[in-house]
Amino acid sequence: MDQHLFNQLNKLNTEQRNPDTLDIDLADALTIAKKINDEDKKVADAVSNRLPEIAQAIDWVAQSLAVGGRLLYFGAGTSGRLGVLDAAECPPTFGTQPEQVQGFIAGGEAAMFVAQERAEDSEELGAADLNKLEPNATDVICGIAASGRTPYVHGAIKRAREIGCKTIFVTTVPREQLNLISDAIIDVPVGPEVIMGSTRMKSATAQKMILNMITTGAMIRQGKVYENVMVDLMLTNAKLVERAKRILMTFTSLDYISATQVLDAANGHVKTALVMALTNTNKEEAEAKLEANGGFIRKALSM
Repeated sequence: MDQHLFNQLNKLNTEQRNPDTLDIDLADALTIAKKINDEDKKVADAVSNRLPEIAQAIDWVAQSLAVGGRLLYFGAGTSGRLGVLDAAECPPTFGTQPEQVQGFIAGGEAAMFVAQERAEDSEELGAADLNKLEPNATDVICGIAASGRTPYVHGAIKRAREIGCKTIFVTTVPREQLNLISDAIIDVPVGPEVIMGSTRMKSATAQKMILNMITTGAMIRQGKVYENVMVDLMLTNAKLVERAKRILMTFTSLDYISATQVLDAANGHVKTALVMALTNTNKEEAEAKLEANGGFIRKALSM
């Protein structure tokens, strides 16, 4: 028995009973859906209270990526899966290299599909998984833990601080309930879950929103968005190829055939194709404009 752990959990907001769902076991399907939806509506407002901290995280990640650093997520269970998911979606969405944003979950790859619950109980394992990546001070380490107490995540954050990395900690309990030092703490107390302790619900929704903001914001700051369109996507499937052509047609007077030809001439690089079309230049000239302006299309067009 672990009385200390019991006492910790007993105090956590996410482990309390929700007074608004005490009778959910008696509800019909529509009432269940409504109760869950009513609780989910509270999440966005809770996240809005931590926008300055999220903005700080965006700046740190953008600065890290600009000098060759990485964003490395560490989590367990649902939190870990969300980090892996966010990292996996960056290359096709923003054209990043897979190593630039990575997600790690206690228990390794197997834990993505089948719960490996005890893997989260070791700080040493979190530190060891970080050490395998040979981190340095240019990297940003983001720990994700709904309860705020996951030892695996604490181990990674503590080791990152020893190395000199910037650290971000995302949790859904108030910072007053934390026993961890991190450079930025994004605490979004979402209150008791619909089902007591089921942090795959409101907590996970909040965490997903925050991770979306961090990576999307950092990528915008890297020039990977023009106006409000993702223009650095990788053409890894037929849908993305067609989306790239539509992007070209949206910003230019090109028809479908012409957009296809310009995209081919740019070797499938949408940003280069856009600059080529909008400035009537060839691939090499467009690439030079982008290079001289840090990859920002607006700046490249003003040359």
